[in-house]
Amino acid sequence: METGDRIDAGRRPGRGAGANPAGRFEPYARLREPDGWEIEEELPPLRTEVRVERPRRVVTRNDSPDLGFDRSINPYRGCEHGCIYCFARPGHGYLGMSSGLDFETRLIARPTAPARLAEELAQPRYRVAPIAIGTNTDPYQPIERDNRIMRGLLEVLRDFRHPVTVVTKGTLIERDIDLLAEMAADGLASVGVSITTLDPDLGRRMEPRVPAPHRRLKTVARLTEAGIPVRVMVSPVVPGLTDQEIEAILAAARDAGARAASWIMLRLPHEVAPLFEDWLAEHYPDRRDKVLRRLREMHGGKLYEARFGHRMRGEGIHARMIAERFDLAARRLGLDGPMPGLRTNLFRVPPRVGDQLTLF
Repeated sequence: METGDRIDAGRRPGRGAGANPAGRFEPYARLREPDGWEIEEELPPLRTEVRVERPRRVVTRNDSPDLGFDRSINPYRGCEHGCIYCFARPGHGYLGMSSGLDFETRLIARPTAPARLAEELAQPRYRVAPIAIGTNTDPYQPIERDNRIMRGLLEVLRDFRHPVTVVTKGTLIERDIDLLAEMAADGLASVGVSITTLDPDLGRRMEPRVPAPHRRLKTVARLTEAGIPVRVMVSPVVPGLTDQEIEAILAAARDAGARAASWIMLRLPHEVAPLFEDWLAEHYPDRRDKVLRRLREMHGGKLYEARFGHRMRGEGIHARMIAERFDLAARRLGLDGPMPGLRTNLFRVPPRVGDQLTLF
């Protein structure tokens, strides 16, 4: 019987979160309680729902000193991959939904995003810099197969000859190798592939609807073979759970053809912290205390500290050890260099039907 905000495991196959707590902006919490009848009712498994949003603008700006880009695009809100650690989960709270299972099952697609992007890029005051896609929710999550919004965005960026960086865990990116390879040949595209663990069992529990680690490494190889620069992202590093795999992940990335590598420490903002604690208790109760203790040591006694310059790495002896191990392995494997810079001098607004052509 479901009680509180917990959902029976049988109703959430392939999902990361075990609960669906109310969002932090909601005035009331919704709790499931027995109704007093002695009849057991079988509730159906949670299914993925997709709603449509038609945004007025799609390019989002930021001025964070922790990020290497100042603009990004999100084709989707929510993510069916269901990674329990996802720092984007609290964004669902702004939509009146839960950061738990709602984030994984109640998704929002933005099918007009490519058309809106074309309008924004065509504005006379627009100034070119690389656009990052996939830095919040994954553009190659399963629903992209039918919606094809990400492919539409890439087609617009190709036509405008605009630089783009893509971050994903999804092997569906292989569908778009034709576009990415064409852009990469002109110095307009690079890709980051996130690999958190090489352990398929841990990966399935932590990232339930993400392709297996070995399959993502194959994607790295296929992108590389097509001439697309690839960076492998050991992200996030979970202290006490995945940190021992750093060297092995980097070696596998090098063997697959990656040009560079980066890492980010586990981040647990807002509602993500209790969801992650609950996940540890369900899947790895023997490691729960160690993982949480390490995180608190890195964040001044808290599970997370959002200070700029701190939130991506943490601090203290264990954070320094992880950073030093990563740097040493990356240097030894030749993955410590920068990714190739993307060109901004090829940008042009493509002619539209009815435009007068220049004579010169």
